[in-house]
Amino acid sequence: MEEIDYLGSSIRRWQVGASTFLAWPEAGARLMNWNITYPDGTFRDIITWPELSDEREVVKARGGNPILFPFSARTFHQGEINFWEDSEGTKRPMPMHGIARQGQFELTRIDETGFAAHFLPDQNALDVYPYDYDFEVVYRFEEKALTVELRLRNNDKIPIPWSAGHHFYFNLPWTDGASRKSYQIEIPAGKACRHAADGSLFPITGNKQVESLANPELVDRIHYGLTSPKILCECLDDHSKIEIEIGTDEKPDPEYAVVTWTQSDTAPFYCIEPWMGPPNSPETKIGLHTVNPGKTEAFSVTVRV
Repeated sequence: MEEIDYLGSSIRRWQVGASTFLAWPEAGARLMNWNITYPDGTFRDIITWPELSDEREVVKARGGNPILFPFSARTFHQGEINFWEDSEGTKRPMPMHGIARQGQFELTRIDETGFAAHFLPDQNALDVYPYDYDFEVVYRFEEKALTVELRLRNNDKIPIPWSAGHHFYFNLPWTDGASRKSYQIEIPAGKACRHAADGSLFPITGNKQVESLANPELVDRIHYGLTSPKILCECLDDHSKIEIEIGTDEKPDPEYAVVTWTQSDTAPFYCIEPWMGPPNSPETKIGLHTVNPGKTEAFSVTVRV
């Protein structure tokens, strides 16, 4: 592991076999890039990062793995976006994707295998999410895999709600000459839905567990009711793969969700996002989890190539 300069600040680089990982632990606990160099000298981005000119662009950069905490995507309060009702019945604001991706963290561990970073909530974060807690992001790097774990410790006297997630920006197409039509994704989900403008979820009929990434209907689709923890994205040209494993149990929590999204038909990335539940969980209660006083709960995801 080494420190390198990036936009006037220090980030970290890990070399683990053929894999290189770039991360900025203090800035949102953000994994920025994962790439692999093959024996023939060819290079492949697994998780992509855009060219930026200013560190102020990092928070909303279309790349890396933004951490979504305490809730993923949009929350609503009686149809009003970017609000939620806390466990005491108080209406509070909540930014899109929560408060961690734009937050400051402090390193609690860093070595040749990865890092752990502890969230430092500012006053705005405490106003939005008014609990006494410790939130930690832990990364472990391997030659052809990474594991990231989100840990929430409840130091309060009441249960704390959460429904966190990840927003992996996978480089795609990753094979020369390939297009979106060259890739398919397999998500073993029994249910699929979309998020309506008022915050409600409406089901999708005819959802298939294996779909082409060229299918525009996949964009912004929420898949849940998982029967297996493993999601597979495969290039049909050369059978190279990305495998995502959610949790550590043989059968995942039925309300865990996988969201598929991309910005446009020509965007150089495709996002496959493991979440603890669909969006707006404080209102719908679908995928809303609680941590009891004195307890710690975790959400773990492993990505392999």
